[in-house]
Amino acid sequence: MNSKGEPFEPVWAIGFMTGTSVDAVDAAMILTDGEDVLKFGPVAEIPYSDQDRRIIHEAVGAARDWDWQGPAPESAFLEAKSIAVARHRDALDKLLLGWEGPTPSIVGVHGQTVLHRRPTEGRIGATLQIIDAPSMRERLGLPLAYDFRTADVDAGGEGAPLAPIYHRALLDHANLQHTAVLNLGGVANITALDSGGGLIAFDCGPANGPIDEWVLHHGRGTHDADGTLAAAGKVDEDRLKNILTHPYFADAPPKSLDRYDFSAWLIEGLSLEDGAATLTELCARAVALGLGRIDARVDRLVICGGGRHNPSLVSALNRTTPCNVQLAEQVGWRGDSIEAEAFAMLAVRTLRGLPISFPGTTGVQEPMSGGRILS
Repeated sequence: MNSKGEPFEPVWAIGFMTGTSVDAVDAAMILTDGEDVLKFGPVAEIPYSDQDRRIIHEAVGAARDWDWQGPAPESAFLEAKSIAVARHRDALDKLLLGWEGPTPSIVGVHGQTVLHRRPTEGRIGATLQIIDAPSMRERLGLPLAYDFRTADVDAGGEGAPLAPIYHRALLDHANLQHTAVLNLGGVANITALDSGGGLIAFDCGPANGPIDEWVLHHGRGTHDADGTLAAAGKVDEDRLKNILTHPYFADAPPKSLDRYDFSAWLIEGLSLEDGAATLTELCARAVALGLGRIDARVDRLVICGGGRHNPSLVSALNRTTPCNVQLAEQVGWRGDSIEAEAFAMLAVRTLRGLPISFPGTTGVQEPMSGGRILS
């Protein structure tokens, strides 16, 4: 509702997402008033080339070496920013191919996360998504919403996750009750409604990131395709139990992770297959622990994100969690596009001054708006 208590006019909006798995630029269009999702438009994906990934990983490495100590390594980010502008334009062209509807009102671009630090007692957190916003605005040719996390972090919030308000809109649209949403990207995060109907969301642990890192290190591709390596391996229970003693798992939500807070080197010394099996099981058990943190009945767990393509991971979730595990497509959602759709809604919410983060999702004191607009 606007300041007069009248419903906002629905608009078509485009969202873009480039996750910490560094696999592709995802784009999606939805019709939304900023509060509900009303219609679903086209989607598109532009995979990164091997060279693109190398350059982006170099930018991530430079950011990790810097770690907010001294001047930022801007020169190391330049080429990654240039690649992002080009691939987002490619994704937009693909998305709009054949589109005969109205011109979208706004685009939301998340940018590539290269570093994230959660707040600790006495110190606010920090987060960095690299994006050349002026160039992005010029190349995309539409009003641009970006920088969605900084305001939340500056206010003492975790800065993540931000998709939960969209997850809630999806749950409402599909009329799903007692349901949690699990996004399996580089990190795993859960969204649910607590016993009072309020949003609760948090990063529950590592997901694809360490598995991808492990497989890449062994020269076997960019990820555990079809979960075949994990299926051929054996979980190292002693190693896994030791990892699960990490203080993060005992922390109460809201809480957030950097992609590299849990790396593949946690299982250094294992075989390729046993390492993949152990990291896959780690993700599943972290999700199970996370579900135990939710003060509400959760009967169904809907999985979105790239991890749902890994049958070994889905099987582990079926075994370790007390829920009916379903893939996004089984409830009518577009599992590869949900985060992009979320940033389309967040762009509209930013445009209209609506909150994008909440006490139950990032730990801020009150619901707060965020993001910046280049019109």
